[in-house]
Amino acid sequence: MPRETNLLSYRHEGMVEAGCDEAGRGPLAGPVFAAAVILPKDFYHPLLDDSKKMSLKAREELRPIIEREAVAWAVEEVSAEEIDSLNILWASVTGMQRAVRKLGVRPDFLLIDGNKFRPFDGYPYETIVHGDATYACIAAASVLAKTYRDEHMRSLAKLYPEYGWERNMGYPTPEHLEAIRRYGYTPEHRKSFHPKQLEPTLF
Repeated sequence: MPRETNLLSYRHEGMVEAGCDEAGRGPLAGPVFAAAVILPKDFYHPLLDDSKKMSLKAREELRPIIEREAVAWAVEEVSAEEIDSLNILWASVTGMQRAVRKLGVRPDFLLIDGNKFRPFDGYPYETIVHGDATYACIAAASVLAKTYRDEHMRSLAKLYPEYGWERNMGYPTPEHLEAIRRYGYTPEHRKSFHPKQLEPTLF
């Protein structure tokens, strides 16, 4: 039986709200992906939750449903090079802002997962810790960001098969750390992320 979740539909009744979230803040390699989603007020799916709590199968099942039924949605990526320039926090914020700008419908209000954001383009917003486990639109954004990033990392894994990115998605797993020891860093690695387990290595 699918598990039921109790996500809230909206924060402010009568407003068009977009939920924003990112995926990939912790990995050593690859972009961070961000998404913005406006859901219909009556949207419901029993599997929808914070993407980190969902199975791969559930996320892949929900992605086309969200894309089909959302009022508007957008996904953006921020490269490893940009992450090194901006730092991962502001790279994530930049990705969410880009995603909002790509929406085909201008939202009245933004619901941001986390506790940091920056004003832009006159949008009122609220940051919400654990927002992806609280509001449906943020949860939907988390699903899109996660599935698009995982798909991208699987593509990169074909270019750099030694690192196991199709399995670890660029996170600092033992497999990934050992590959860095043996083969060094790639252009997809974030230069500002230096695992404590490794000796300092020049790019």
